[in-house]
Amino acid sequence: MNEELIEELGRVVPVKRDEAMSRHTTFGVGGPADVYVAVRSEEQLRHAFVSGKRHGVPVFIFGSGSNVLVGDRGIRGLVIENQHAELNGPSQNGVGMRVRAGSGLSFSTLARRLATAGYGGVEWACGIPGSMGGAVVSNAGAYGHSLRDVLLTARLTDANGQITELSAEDLGLDYRKSIFAEGTLGDSAVLSVDLRVQEGDARILKERIRQLDQQRRGAQPVGQNCGSVFKNPPGKAAWEYVDAVGLRGHRIGNAQFSELHCNFILNLGGATAKDVTSLIELAQRKIRDQFGVELATEVAFVGEFA
Repeated sequence: MNEELIEELGRVVPVKRDEAMSRHTTFGVGGPADVYVAVRSEEQLRHAFVSGKRHGVPVFIFGSGSNVLVGDRGIRGLVIENQHAELNGPSQNGVGMRVRAGSGLSFSTLARRLATAGYGGVEWACGIPGSMGGAVVSNAGAYGHSLRDVLLTARLTDANGQITELSAEDLGLDYRKSIFAEGTLGDSAVLSVDLRVQEGDARILKERIRQLDQQRRGAQPVGQNCGSVFKNPPGKAAWEYVDAVGLRGHRIGNAQFSELHCNFILNLGGATAKDVTSLIELAQRKIRDQFGVELATEVAFVGEFA
């Protein structure tokens, strides 16, 4: 690894070598990152990203680690855990209200904090653990809503540190995709997002979140997982296909399709990325053979796999 880069990073944030990514993902799976830093401000995030790019090192940025599967052999290059969770506003924005959230803030935390303060528009996101930066990449959504519905602009830095602002249209936000996910944006990192919110009754908003929490607890499993594994194909939910080919509760190694919701894979303790990918590939193969449907993954595969 580039020692000059490590020295440069170390002047701003603590640096770790060979950090196990299993400690930082909700799946509890993943080998070591060559170099790992946790950034807590926009300045640190921008510095680390630009430094890595200037030294020609692969850079991977993640927030909550909730929608990623890291390979057993880990990640080569620089890994940046984005903990930039600053929240500004809401403030008046023409005919509405605007809030600016750091890209490391979780969508769930944002929704709950706004509801408590009496602002609505994103309460549907109370169960989305991913970061706001990740929400931009995947156009995160739930209950018929998505980030596209409320995003005003996202502030991005390029590899040279130049900052631009892009709208939802500019970002090509669609069902679980964006120009980030399509790989057409180039080297960029999300610094913050500006969202449209509305004034509301805190009591009503908090009650709505309580209802959504109750609904989610009855439908989604607890334990180590990455959230939904597959994207829903047109006309039918992904879990219905997994169930139809008899894989509800199916286990390989220490990974298992959940009995409660079989679009979730659980780490039963000590699961490897190989266990998880074997389950995913088995489901895709069976569903392809039986229904002629190609199930695309929602979870992102990162790093080197055995």
